[in-house]
Amino acid sequence: MDSRKPASRTGTLKIFVRSSTTTGGLSTLTRLNGEVDSCVRYGLLMVLELRPLRLEDEDQFLSSPYTEHPYGYYEAGMEFPAYLARLDEVVAGVDLPSSHVPNVRYYGFVDAVLVGGLAIRLELKGMLVTLGGHIGYQVLEPYRRRGYGTEMLRLAIPICADLGLDSVLVTCDEDNFASRKIIESNGGVYEQTIHNARLRAPKLRYWIETNTKY
Repeated sequence: MDSRKPASRTGTLKIFVRSSTTTGGLSTLTRLNGEVDSCVRYGLLMVLELRPLRLEDEDQFLSSPYTEHPYGYYEAGMEFPAYLARLDEVVAGVDLPSSHVPNVRYYGFVDAVLVGGLAIRLELKGMLVTLGGHIGYQVLEPYRRRGYGTEMLRLAIPICADLGLDSVLVTCDEDNFASRKIIESNGGVYEQTIHNARLRAPKLRYWIETNTKY
């Protein structure tokens, strides 16, 4: 498969999230930002889909923090179709800053609500070799501690295989226990800890074989 093109597959996974509140119920679901909160509160069965952005995702994306991400390639006032075209260029390595590498961006949706995203780097160089790794992921603040990060990374692993990556380096700060759990739950094998006075915290390095299912 051409590693310069996004994987054509998208993954879905049913997850059951519990909370301390078990009483009450929902008769209907509305497509509002509070919908995910309601589902979690009442422990409903949900579907997380990991996929590239589509034209119909414009409102969700533009209202999210990803428009201000320093490495997201979005520029203020950019037309959304132009942004999607820019992401295709990023995959092909066109007009990238010198420290960047070709990468593919996927986003996690739960019932059409954008809950997080990740980038899969198709090659590594510079600081990415030591500290950045192949996959960077983020769950948006309102949706953390609900299992979405674990599931997004799980769904990303076979995509990495489709993109020609036999094993992937994933890193996190030593004191980021949530991220450590996400990586280890997906088969991450600890390699070493990087200590550097310029780092906010020591950096943990893990490797994940992409042909292994978890």
